[in-house]
Amino acid sequence: MHCSVSGEVPEEPVVSKKSGLLYEKRLIERHISEYGKLETGKIVKPRTVQTASIPGMLGMFQNEWDGLMLSNFALEQQLHTARQELSHALYQHDAACRVIARLKKERDEARSLLTQAERQIPMFASEAVIANSSVLSNGKRAAEDDDMAQPGKRVRPGISASIITELTDCNAALSQQRKKRQIPPTLAPIDALERYTQLSSHPLHRTSKPGILSIDIQYSKDIIATGGVDATAVIFDRPSGQIVSALSGHSKRVTSVKFVAEGEFFLTGSADKTVRVWQGSEDGNYDCRHILKDHTAEVQAVTVHATNNFFVTASLDNTWCFYDLSSGLCLTQVADTSKTDGYTSAAFHPDGLILGTGTSEAVVKIWDVKSQANVAKFEGHVGPVTAISFSENGYFLATAAHDSVKLWDLRKLKNFRTLNLYDSDTPTNSVGFDHSGSYIGISGSDIRVYQVGSVKADWNCIKTLPDLSGTGRATCVKFGPESNYIAVGSMDHNLRIFGPTLGKKLHWNHNATF
Repeated sequence: MHCSVSGEVPEEPVVSKKSGLLYEKRLIERHISEYGKLETGKIVKPRTVQTASIPGMLGMFQNEWDGLMLSNFALEQQLHTARQELSHALYQHDAACRVIARLKKERDEARSLLTQAERQIPMFASEAVIANSSVLSNGKRAAEDDDMAQPGKRVRPGISASIITELTDCNAALSQQRKKRQIPPTLAPIDALERYTQLSSHPLHRTSKPGILSIDIQYSKDIIATGGVDATAVIFDRPSGQIVSALSGHSKRVTSVKFVAEGEFFLTGSADKTVRVWQGSEDGNYDCRHILKDHTAEVQAVTVHATNNFFVTASLDNTWCFYDLSSGLCLTQVADTSKTDGYTSAAFHPDGLILGTGTSEAVVKIWDVKSQANVAKFEGHVGPVTAISFSENGYFLATAAHDSVKLWDLRKLKNFRTLNLYDSDTPTNSVGFDHSGSYIGISGSDIRVYQVGSVKADWNCIKTLPDLSGTGRATCVKFGPESNYIAVGSMDHNLRIFGPTLGKKLHWNHNATF
């Protein structure tokens, strides 16, 4: 029995009738005399014997201190063990990351080898690849039979899933880069193009069979290729003004020439129904690596995919072929069974998943490369579609035919402007955007340069250059690097270069602002 106030055994105990608690009489009387009443709260626990004296309290503190030290020692031991376990776990994690990285590298190498093997191993077409791989030096035959007989029906391996993945990845990368694309500050300004005049003329082809039908430029080296009626392709070094190589081997006119942007490959298409893949060497010579005989009529166009690993050819046999560049293997040959008209032009969209073709019946067809499906048709031209060109921004398509040049909005799939440049007897032979997408060149009875506008804004003619060949037929036009010159081919044997005089060129590079 303990007092509810002091917690000690009372000497004179009293009990509250109301609460039933026990109190020391003197303490409860004193509390009532000072405060008037006693509010009942928690019962005070009785003091232990140890807390009743100073030695007892010191002993209790010592015991609590000892317990605290033992607990702290145990915690330190646990912390040390946890640190060891964490260190071991981090070491295992680092080792696992290294193993994963090595496995990923081996996986990527295996995928690369698999893709390469899929390209290089023809399915049911080994004889064709062997026939196509005869090596020629500058067009001189080594040991091959130039049999131009109609090729037999071949089984095509098709565009594999790995190639489709490669095309899709290239499309995604180029689309992302295009969002950040800016017009280069070194691009020739409009006032400079207005002063362009002929700088030089180079007789590259035979006078007995005059005519340049196709032009392409390798921007990294500033070399120009031309394809002529004389069945030769000429590689010309513009800065030095010298012919690098003259490639013979085709038996009829060369209708299309194309450089591969990366590497030393060069492609030619001809009216002899063949396509040749040439490879350059350090001494400037070009060796023919493949002769492709998959078409049964004139090859009218060659276009290279943005990956620089594939290319497409279009022919008057109403088919287009998708090739692997390294092996020269035709992966697929697509025929449009709905029409019998042949293809007269072809070009890849800058992102590489769309192919545009023009037909001899004035129809422009848009193809999905992955599925080889015809996804759109543009009609309205008169006569064969002689040229197709996609703008660098990927929004516009320019097509040339006998009647005019038409500009198409690929976002809405409609024609938004028609440029009627010549009379009804003068065909439009060529159309092409420059590499920046700022200018467009057109050739017919003369050469005209337009500033690229928009769907609503005008496309203004900047400069009209005369056809100095005297034939009245400028067949092809191509802008040089940064549009600092324009290369023009006509139905004579000369390549003509238009640009500013040296003094004017230095003046604009030094003072012009963009």
